[in-house]
Amino acid sequence: QVQLVESGGGLVQTGDSLRLVCAASGLTNNIYAMAWFRQAPGKERELVAAISSSGTTYYADSVKGRFAISRDSADNTMYLYMNSLKPADTAVYSCAARKYQYTTDFRRYDYWGQGTQVSVSS
Repeated sequence: QVQLVESGGGLVQTGDSLRLVCAASGLTNNIYAMAWFRQAPGKERELVAAISSSGTTYYADSVKGRFAISRDSADNTMYLYMNSLKPADTAVYSCAARKYQYTTDFRRYDYWGQGTQVSVSS
């Protein structure tokens, strides 16, 4: 049984940093791409950052240079380091997984965590 559990969200001020953690269990053989999506109220879910099974990374233009994604394949943990946070980054952040390569289409991911709230005050 696959389970993804996010942690690390919270309320911060503009310019602060946060680290999100996605702990995955049940993903075998290191063949999964993992991703961070976010969804703000009234907006569509968007891909923030992703990392393929081979280590290739993707970042949305809005977070390039501020966010960094990494994974520890030994314990199936994924991280999102968020720096220089802005109020526009306020959203529920969810981790997701699918085999091999990431995609921007959230409907093509097989597994999801429950989400963690990130709120950035001005």
